[in-house]
Amino acid sequence: MSTPIHTNGDGTAPVPAAMAHINASLAPKMGRQDSNRIRKDTIGYKSSPFPLKASQQQEVTQILAGSGFMPQELVQGEVDWFYNGLSLDNTYFLTETPQVIADHILALYSAKLLAFTKHDPEKLVIDLEKVTPAGEGKDGKEGAVFIHTSKPGVSTTEGPGGTVEKRIDHMYLDASTPEKAYRLETYRSAGAISSTISQQLRCYFVSPCVFPSTPAQKNADGRTDIRSVSDTSFLEKASENTLDIYETIMHEVERRDGPVIEMYEVEDSRERRVVIGYKMGGTNKFFSALSDLYHFYGLFSARKYVEQFSNGITIISMYLNPVPNTRAPPIEHSIHQVVREASLLYCLPDNPFFAAAKSDNHHAVQEASYAYVGWIFAQHFCNRLGSAYLALKGVLDESNPNHADVLAKIRARFREETFTRDSIKEVIASHPDLIRMLYINFAMVHYPAVEEASQLTPTLSFQRLKTEQPLSDEDLYNKIRKTATNPHAVQILEALLIFNKHVLKCNFYQPTKVALSFRLDPAFLPDVEYPKTPFGMFFVVGSDFRGFHVRFRDVARGGIRIVRSRGKENWNSNVRTLFDENYALASTQTLKNKDIPEGGSKGTILPSLDAVPRRCFEKYVDAIIDLLIPGRTPGIKGPIVDVSCRESPEILFFGPDEGTADMMDWAAEHARARGAPWWKSFTTGKSAEMLGGIPHDTYGMTSLSVRQYILGVLKAHGLKEKEVTKFQTGGPDGDLGSNEILLSNDKTVAIVDGSGVIYDPKGLDRPELVRLAKARRMIVHFDDSKLGPEGYKVLVEQQDVRLPSGELVADGTEFRNSFHFRVKADLFVPCGGRPEAVNISNVSRLVDADGKPNFKYVVEGANLFFTQQARLWLEKKGVVLFKDSSTNKGGVTSSSLEVLAGLSLTDDEYINEMIFKDGKSSAFYQSYVKDIQHKICENAAAEYNCISKEFHRQKGAKPRTLISDQLSSTLNELQNELEGSDLYDSIQSRKNVLARAMPKTLVDKVGLDALMQRLPEAYQRAVWSAWVSSNYIYECSLTATNVDFFHFFSKLAA
Repeated sequence: MSTPIHTNGDGTAPVPAAMAHINASLAPKMGRQDSNRIRKDTIGYKSSPFPLKASQQQEVTQILAGSGFMPQELVQGEVDWFYNGLSLDNTYFLTETPQVIADHILALYSAKLLAFTKHDPEKLVIDLEKVTPAGEGKDGKEGAVFIHTSKPGVSTTEGPGGTVEKRIDHMYLDASTPEKAYRLETYRSAGAISSTISQQLRCYFVSPCVFPSTPAQKNADGRTDIRSVSDTSFLEKASENTLDIYETIMHEVERRDGPVIEMYEVEDSRERRVVIGYKMGGTNKFFSALSDLYHFYGLFSARKYVEQFSNGITIISMYLNPVPNTRAPPIEHSIHQVVREASLLYCLPDNPFFAAAKSDNHHAVQEASYAYVGWIFAQHFCNRLGSAYLALKGVLDESNPNHADVLAKIRARFREETFTRDSIKEVIASHPDLIRMLYINFAMVHYPAVEEASQLTPTLSFQRLKTEQPLSDEDLYNKIRKTATNPHAVQILEALLIFNKHVLKCNFYQPTKVALSFRLDPAFLPDVEYPKTPFGMFFVVGSDFRGFHVRFRDVARGGIRIVRSRGKENWNSNVRTLFDENYALASTQTLKNKDIPEGGSKGTILPSLDAVPRRCFEKYVDAIIDLLIPGRTPGIKGPIVDVSCRESPEILFFGPDEGTADMMDWAAEHARARGAPWWKSFTTGKSAEMLGGIPHDTYGMTSLSVRQYILGVLKAHGLKEKEVTKFQTGGPDGDLGSNEILLSNDKTVAIVDGSGVIYDPKGLDRPELVRLAKARRMIVHFDDSKLGPEGYKVLVEQQDVRLPSGELVADGTEFRNSFHFRVKADLFVPCGGRPEAVNISNVSRLVDADGKPNFKYVVEGANLFFTQQARLWLEKKGVVLFKDSSTNKGGVTSSSLEVLAGLSLTDDEYINEMIFKDGKSSAFYQSYVKDIQHKICENAAAEYNCISKEFHRQKGAKPRTLISDQLSSTLNELQNELEGSDLYDSIQSRKNVLARAMPKTLVDKVGLDALMQRLPEAYQRAVWSAWVSSNYIYECSLTATNVDFFHFFSKLAA
């Protein structure tokens, strides 16, 4: 059972397998006699010496004898039994005072009397607890002691003893941080409560950690010295063997994510020691969940320890033994299942479908985890609209804004009321046999049976699968129809079968993981709700979050958004809308990405209310990476079953979005640590100095494309910029707002930002605006002396402000939120603000009493400031409006070319050319940024001209908003057709296109031939098809014919 050193194929250093045992080369150091056993006298902790135990026992005897509550002739025997017969660990006697011990003995005696009167020894229950706040305990030390009756191998569900471990998790272990942590020792009494009652006691001792005041020290090999990060009590009690084992596990935890799990056999014993290490805070409620796990397999713990370390690592150690006289599998087999399933339990420790003692129909951890995932899936994807909605949809006209609004409200109501989380949970819990069959249906496809069948001792889960008779999809479907209690339950259980049939690959059976991830075939999405089927989607489930990633093309890029909740009601609302929001954002991104290689994608993460958002993001990223790189380290990351049989590797590109802007560096570094060859391009929005990112705000990438539309409008309507009045939302502190100020030369009359409103009908002082924009400061810092006589500044915290006109502003926040409805200007450029700030219900407020719009021209800088219906309404009123998916695409163009640099350059080239040296960028970097800026301006101007040309061709009959949508759809469809066509096979035309599509700086540096060798085939096709489709339409217009394309493409082959 020794573990060889494995050559890690996913880019990390060789490590021992986490599923079994410490490396054999460490055996002598750890006190082993051979490679798979450790000596009994070296296995754990030193016994706590207590030379004054006898005198303490005598004092306790005197206290009880004087109390009068126990017959004198029984006092000596009860005390002696408690001190010697129960075989309690000395930790208890060292912790408690003689008076408390006497009280505990008396309580135990009273409980025995009560059980005797009921003629049932099982009724004997002991619940003794003492929680001591800091400053009140012995020597003023904080701590807690819990003593309860405990039957070996049984999870108690009633009374305080049934919740004690969950409470310890909540109060102490889950709350531990490197600054304030708690350690735990828990022991089972070796003896029974009395000679006639076989019940045993379980004692828990919680104490605060006392860490060294000095920083962590490194060993000669550069790894953390465990003694420099350990609690003083742990160092006093731990044997050298334990220190060696823990230090080895600590080093593994430091270098990778997920739990490190090791198992050791004990010499001349059936006892097994399981040690689990993980990053502090990486999971919650894990310690209590582990008890249910080993109880499920007929095991009990003699003692358990939870140790915390000041470098942010938690290590749990459990000594497990088989419960005598049970029908459970032998520990020699079941222990491997405990080790395997502990990793799954780490991902979902608080699983309502796994409770070892609640019923005869309880699930194993794998089945329960599957049920949990199915529960989450059904919440999002049970078809909640039905025939009534379809009938109504057929009657109403969705192009009518009022009808569309009614449909949207009805759709939201259906989703809220049809299938609730609790009703889905109840259905799953009440059909355990069907859930087991559905799990087997899932496992028969995704369980890595080929790998396991080659093992000498297959795990119990594998043996269970081999003995079950799986049902076909059709038989299982019929079984659900016949067995489910009602149509509601049928629909929920069928959702799990749909899930099974559309999982292409998953990390469910990976030995180590931090969350569960599933690559789904999106074909199951109903057309009525999701009219365009995505190319691919990922579904991620963690203990404290859920998430999705949706993309509409193989090569796609988009931001990862954290959806935060203000309370329980808001969280429930976010659950209902999470996937719909993800789908809509990815779809919108696709429209914007019309002339770049990457299609649109988006990721969303919904943390639980008490979760740490950053940890959720890290788990989400790590779980998805599990499915993107091959696992080649047995026991850590093994092969997975890929139903799609895809030959080329799947690559995703992530970008920053709400709540994740400061996490892109971590994601890139983590992909690099995991051995992903594409780590340089995995994320955009990275730090420029540290990771070679190209920040949009620093170089005004998004603003450059917005400016091209503004310049186009000015030229088309014969306007002089200095004479044009402008209103903008989004102030000088933001990316778009600051760059719009710096790039423009107009008469800005008003600005709204997070701090309030500033207005001057004669034009705000431009030098003062430039000063704020360069300093990235909000308008609260605008010098009031620069305002004209009719100008004013109203801040959100102000109340009862008198304007120059005499109007009284009662509340600054309300005034700010609605200011865009009262100001008038030639041009409106929203560079910030709330999504759907202008919608069909309030857009009429942008028109005065005479029917004249407040703005003549609108160029959208911010995303989604206007709804589609509001845009169309304004265009009918004569407003010249250009929508966000056309105007602000400069950012996505910049990100696309950031991805290209990451894919094109070798690691050494990337480090030398893209990452700053001494805070300064290279000449290559500066030239590459200029190429990007030129490409942004070129694409934006070309699209503006194409939209304007089509608008005039149709003599204004079709709004620019719809022309923009048509252009996006046309380009995306043409790009998809070209990507799969044989036109790409023309080498000369391909080279000519790629040479024009890629920045000159990059081509000059690497060479076109080298680029074509380095770039993935799918990415080259995407670059080629994006350039051909966009340049063809921009040059030949939306009405171009097949003949036009023939002539256009013929020139490319020349």
